[in-house]
Amino acid sequence: MKSTEVTTCDQMIVELGLESLSELRKLECVCFDYHWTEEQFRLGLERRAFYVLGYLFEGILVGYLAYSMVLDEMEVLNLGVHPDFRKRGIGRELMLALLEQCRKTDVVKGLLDVKESNIPAISLYESLGFKQVGVRKKYYPDTHEDALLYDLEL
Repeated sequence: MKSTEVTTCDQMIVELGLESLSELRKLECVCFDYHWTEEQFRLGLERRAFYVLGYLFEGILVGYLAYSMVLDEMEVLNLGVHPDFRKRGIGRELMLALLEQCRKTDVVKGLLDVKESNIPAISLYESLGFKQVGVRKKYYPDTHEDALLYDLEL
């Protein structure tokens, strides 16, 4: 794993690859009822269709952020934090690391969607400057909730 940012000696944000697939899948299954398959993760990482930042606490993966970058746009695909580690700023740290990476690589726009009921995530994204720009009705297959669409000009 390649470190991209060290926050303390016990915590760090790293770029995850295929070697972390098993840990990543376990964390995803704990975080979400509807989750990506191992094959989806493998193919996405192999083909560089998306990238994943992981948050390690004492060497254990407790949070991750999957995102894609195409030309000058970034899209947040998934942000998950283990339930035992929520409300500690891990999601914010992952997002800040991604936004810093975007600024260094001349990305000018960020995109994401979020379930309308996910108030903590909405609060996080809005605190980072994301603005709601639309709605996709009944978008999520697990709950049939609307997706709120957000973007950010960097």
